[in-house]
Amino acid sequence: MAKTPIQDIEHVSQIFKVLSDVTRLKIVLAIKEGEKNVTAIAQEVDMEQSAVSHQLKLLRDNRVVKTKRHGKAILYSVDDAHILDILEQTFRHVQHR
Repeated sequence: MAKTPIQDIEHVSQIFKVLSDVTRLKIVLAIKEGEKNVTAIAQEVDMEQSAVSHQLKLLRDNRVVKTKRHGKAILYSVDDAHILDILEQTFRHVQHR
């Protein structure tokens, strides 16, 4: 088996750091079914829009979420289905007894 490059290890660690925050995890789960604007996300996670925007920037910077402009609105969605796979497997692990 080939040795895993340190850059890959660091990137994986960063993704887990980003997803380890409860607020960011709630945001990702809020958009797992599809695109939403920041107002809808803020309502769903019961937070101020400015706080959600800050967390969305961190998620976007780490390629966990992506944006799409629709007129004046910016819609957020999960960047890659692999993120949802990671979360699904983690929830399965947590629920496994």
